[in-house]
Amino acid sequence: MAAPAEQQWGVTPAFSLDPPSAADLSLNELLNAELKAQNNFAPSSDTERRDAILRKLESLLREMVEAVGRKKGLPQGLLDEAGGKVFTYGSYKLGVYGPGSDVDTLMVAPKHVTRQDFFDYMPELLRRTDKTMKLNAVPDAGTPIIKLEMQGVDIDLIFSSLQVQSVPDDIDLSDDNILRGLDEIDRRCINGTRVADSVLKLVPQSKTFRLTLRAVKLWAQRRAIYGNIAGYPGGVAYAILVARVCQLYPRAAAPQLLKKFFFVVGRWNWPKPLYLQRHEPQDPSLQLREWDPATYRSDALHLMPILTPAVPSMNTAHTIGPSSKKVIMREMARGERIVLDVYAGKKQWNDLFEKHNFFTEAYKHYLCVIAAGKTKEAAASWGSFVQAKLQWLVKGIEESDANSIELVQLFNKGFDREHHCPTHDEVQKVVEGSLDYLATETSPPLGEDGYKIWTTTYYLGIDLKKGATNLDISTPVKSFSIRCLDWPKYDDSLNSLKIKHIRNFMLPDDVFAAGEKRPVRLKKKVVKPAANGPTNKRSFANSGMEVGESRSDNRHLADAAKEQPGNVKRRPTPNGTKQAVARG
Repeated sequence: MAAPAEQQWGVTPAFSLDPPSAADLSLNELLNAELKAQNNFAPSSDTERRDAILRKLESLLREMVEAVGRKKGLPQGLLDEAGGKVFTYGSYKLGVYGPGSDVDTLMVAPKHVTRQDFFDYMPELLRRTDKTMKLNAVPDAGTPIIKLEMQGVDIDLIFSSLQVQSVPDDIDLSDDNILRGLDEIDRRCINGTRVADSVLKLVPQSKTFRLTLRAVKLWAQRRAIYGNIAGYPGGVAYAILVARVCQLYPRAAAPQLLKKFFFVVGRWNWPKPLYLQRHEPQDPSLQLREWDPATYRSDALHLMPILTPAVPSMNTAHTIGPSSKKVIMREMARGERIVLDVYAGKKQWNDLFEKHNFFTEAYKHYLCVIAAGKTKEAAASWGSFVQAKLQWLVKGIEESDANSIELVQLFNKGFDREHHCPTHDEVQKVVEGSLDYLATETSPPLGEDGYKIWTTTYYLGIDLKKGATNLDISTPVKSFSIRCLDWPKYDDSLNSLKIKHIRNFMLPDDVFAAGEKRPVRLKKKVVKPAANGPTNKRSFANSGMEVGESRSDNRHLADAAKEQPGNVKRRPTPNGTKQAVARG
């Protein structure tokens, strides 16, 4: 009697059905031990705390649903049945979260609660509980979000209003009909949970998938190539990539899957899309926009399409640009070399998770984008907005001088700093990028004339082509500044922006970890120019790397430190007398 056919996972037959070898199983134990040593697993007490927080959030959600319904005059019978449900997505939903992981959380409410209601009610409800430590609502983000800390756990809270009168406990979000009548933002919010559910259903061994994904995520985070907002794959994209490799090698152990991950992704025929299941034609009545390069020109420009398995199928890696793709492919090649060496006994798993060298040796030239705020809240909102626009700066630089730019790498995290300025004069220095007044545990108390300023600084490493001597990025820098200053909530009495060029030896101490060797200034070789001959070489300061506003034009935030509350808001314009202040 013939053996039953092996189940096919995904859109193609498996590359290999081989079971794990003895070497695979041995390396699997070592990998698991290394991840534990790296503190990658959350203890059971953490899980219990997160579960309690989710129950509290659901209680607050139902309180909000009832309060909004009562204000809008809904009958008590409808209020009693209205419900409201909290779901998770991301690493928590996939089961790959660690001790410091945030909990990606979705609140689902019936149709009488709008997104505006959510941002009107929920922040105040959260502030009332003594469990909430920090809160930052960002209603105008591409995906509107409330970021908060509750009982020491970071929560990313998003919201979706369904076109139903009630949201019962047993509501099934996998049903495509749940998407009817939703706007793009509501669909995007609800699809995080739908995608995570689909991924888990499409992998042959969930335990092996999770261990492999933990290793891949740790590698990506250590190498600073993690985060959609910075132009890299995010958690969902990496989960889909790992899931596809699991489908191609359904019996393999995690070490073999790691090796194949770097092999498959590094050699994939991008921009050929990668997906986990065949795309079925959607119900036309749903009227959903899906990834379709034949119809949408913007989709055809995507460099690494990693498509979601849930309807509507979308590219989770749409922010990847030419530079970030080069960085990703470079890291894939490095990862494959190391895993091969691990199998050969030449290296260990901890070599794969070695920290990036973005600040220590990767680049000679950096751009600093400094978003400053007069209050902590203003700085947080402004910094988040600026971060969301940084891809436009990268894109502008890439396209501005293709003959000189090899790549522009955006570091995937910002550096938050608090500054204590004894007088108004120091405020101006901080706005200009000075770190001489950083607050520390030993900082003396501020006097009556003192000021606090908060900044978030983002760093871009710029790699020039060999022999490049001519560079001008002033146009993309100014365009980026204008785009940021067009923020509806921008107030130059609260916010400022500075962009400046620095060399690697000028990087501040706090971007380096203890024991890291920081770059030093090299002595220049003096080359005497020809007596009367012209030179094509231009300094970075003269070629647009240093933004050219004068000090007098950068004083909005500093001057505001002396003003009283209630002054009229001043909005700078690109062609007006007030120059945009570039935050650096």
